Amino acid sequence: MDTDNKTWVREFILLGLSSDWDTQISLFIFFLIMYMVTVLGNFLIILLIRLDSRLHTPMYFFLTNLSLIDVSYATSIVPQMLAHFLAAHKTIPFVSCAAQLFFSLGLGGIEFVLLAVMAYDRYVAVCNPLRYSVIMHGGLCIRLAITSWVSGSVNSLIQTVITFQLPMCTNKYIDHISCEILAVIRLACVDISSNEIAIMVSSIVLLMTPFCLVLLSYIQIISTILKIQSTEGRKKAFHTCASHLTVVVLCYGMTIFTYIQPHSSPSVLQEKLISVFYAILMPVLNPMIYSVRNKEVKGAWQKLLGQLSVLTSKLAT
Repeated sequence: MDTDNKTWVREFILLGLSSDWDTQISLFIFFLIMYMVTVLGNFLIILLIRLDSRLHTPMYFFLTNLSLIDVSYATSIVPQMLAHFLAAHKTIPFVSCAAQLFFSLGLGGIEFVLLAVMAYDRYVAVCNPLRYSVIMHGGLCIRLAITSWVSGSVNSLIQTVITFQLPMCTNKYIDHISCEILAVIRLACVDISSNEIAIMVSSIVLLMTPFCLVLLSYIQIISTILKIQSTEGRKKAFHTCASHLTVVVLCYGMTIFTYIQPHSSPSVLQEKLISVFYAILMPVLNPMIYSVRNKEVKGAWQKLLGQLSVLTSKLAT
């Protein structure tokens, strides 16, 4: 192949979910509402944790990080997708595509590591409750959070640099809703087997390693719960982990299915739907899961709403 053909394209065209105008308008309205709910729901969770001193614990410190990640991840993809629903030409500049890949891939990796950290927190809370405050002290929590952010960001930086060094020739049509790594490397006009191996290796390190740590934590947690003699004690211990376990099952499931075996990856439509799930549904579901299934959060909401009600009554009189 001629060297002249092996050039970087200046912009890409995202094919998105549909080319039908009416469908795009419907999707625009739906995704806009979901994005607004995502931003509002997660910022309300963060605000609630900041305002209620009972929630100033390691678990809710990590939940604050999770909410920030969810909002950031959705923001890295959804606004551009909304703009494309209303645009005739769905182009994205080369630099913007690289930035989108970096942030979405990085934030996804950060979330997986953070979920493993949160699993360790739940392990200490259930299996070693008397020493919980000693083990999960502020310094350790901050270091664990920093480790999550740094590991995900470094992996994303490496993957982004490797991906966008590939010659794209004249290929510029990305059959996806965003600059997702598997969709981008398919545009390369050279052998991408080494890139697929790199993706698989990073997935094992940043996805399967945290997943195994989560699995080990919950094996120990379940074993401890089963040893509790009272039904009420077992129920209380289970509810301590229920919200986190629900998020773990949802978050890890489809990502493992998508990235661990690039050669046998799902269809393009499935990849798009999986991306929609992580960009739209997961950031909406996370605050709902922690609000509905968590007694402490529900109690904090009731306290806050009660205070607002009293304040409103005083202002009205």
